[in-house]
Amino acid sequence: MLRQRSILYLLSQEIFHSVQNDKDDKYKMFFKDIIGQQEVKERLIRTVREGFVPHAQLFCGPEGIGKFPLALAYAQYLNCENPTESDSCGRCASCTKYNHLAHPDLHFVFPIVKKAKKKEVCDDYITEWREFVNKNSYFNLNQWLDHIDAENSQGLIYAKESEEILRKLSLRIYEAKYKVMIIWLPEKMHESCANKLLKIIEEPTDNTIFLLVSDTPDNIITTILSRCQRINIHSIAENDITFALESEYNITPEDAINVAHLSKGSYLKAIETISLNEEHKMFFNLFVQMMRASYARNIKDIKAIGNGLAAIGRENQKSFLIYCQRMVREYFISNLSQPQITYLAQDEANFGIRFAPFINERNIIGFMDELALAERHIEQNVNAKMVFFDLCLKITMLIKQ
Repeated sequence: MLRQRSILYLLSQEIFHSVQNDKDDKYKMFFKDIIGQQEVKERLIRTVREGFVPHAQLFCGPEGIGKFPLALAYAQYLNCENPTESDSCGRCASCTKYNHLAHPDLHFVFPIVKKAKKKEVCDDYITEWREFVNKNSYFNLNQWLDHIDAENSQGLIYAKESEEILRKLSLRIYEAKYKVMIIWLPEKMHESCANKLLKIIEEPTDNTIFLLVSDTPDNIITTILSRCQRINIHSIAENDITFALESEYNITPEDAINVAHLSKGSYLKAIETISLNEEHKMFFNLFVQMMRASYARNIKDIKAIGNGLAAIGRENQKSFLIYCQRMVREYFISNLSQPQITYLAQDEANFGIRFAPFINERNIIGFMDELALAERHIEQNVNAKMVFFDLCLKITMLIKQ
């Protein structure tokens, strides 16, 4: 065990020194760098300064609001050698290693995919993970899976990961005050993996902190949830997003205000809106095609759409169905002529001029139910061509109501 611990320590030092002089690889995430969330920041800092640090905490809330940066900034503050009243010092040995994501007492768990020459554990992807996180403060699962070329595979935390977690946490702390295990998206954890971690989450080794970061906490097994102190993190205030956009991007104040409104409190969504990313264009075009083909009852086009959607991968398929649910909801609300509670980009709003009237009180529940059912079927690996063909046929009936 001592030899294993020494080898791991030397490896962490080698990683640290290999990136120490490369400023582009630094991940500087202090509390001050996180957009908004002032109340949560103050709460986290207070737990450290008062000496009350729960050993298992669950950061949960919508995607793109800064949960992961908060968890990482909190972990860095916990181990900072010279913390201020509001942030880490950024200069001590611990902060320097945290800035490179290479501290020997900082561990990460995250969804991965099975690949050749990989062992189904996160350490096989740790280089890619550091590279990805170094470049992205706000990110989602699809972006991570794209980074590792997951293709059609769904990201999971496999059963073998529990053995790695238990092994790492059985070792003594190297040099920090706390050993920190950050688990990003624990809802993606294989059930057997989660069950093996119950005891150590409930009774961890001394000075071990679990920080779980979840987009959908309701999908985490209840025995894990019951062992964690839940920290609900809310959407970012529009004025905070507006200020950040004006500071980081060359856009006018008016555009920043509009983008902040469309983002619905997600800075990641705001960035995507500015960049007009390819995923948005693809999802919008597919939505338009699917609705037009269903309205026209064109079986040939419906079949072609199903075939096309079957080729974009499971995670993208789920994201598309979530996008469709959002669009249907927004078009229904747009019929109320309340622009302050409508969140549509310009291309979406233009299409909605003619399409929105077809989403009404007679079919809105049916639309949402069928889209949610299709999402569950994709999650369960049902044949995608069949799922989307059946969905389009049901939309054909709903759209005529």
